[in-house]
Amino acid sequence: MANRLFQQARQFVELAKEAASEGNKTEQLSAAEKAKNALSSAYANSTTAEQQQLRELSNELEQLK
Repeated sequence: MANRLFQQARQFVELAKEAASEGNKTEQLSAAEKAKNALSSAYANSTTAEQQQLRELSNELEQLK
């Protein structure tokens, strides 16, 4: 079974990236907050490989600022 929290984190990061590319600052901030929460939740319940991917997603999210 796939890690649902990991999948949600990835989806929220993608939403934040889409909002940033569209120039929608309000939506970007909202998606970024959701992504941060999802990344945090997912990290504690992930495998080592997933944790590495989550760190990469977190770095992508930080670059949006």
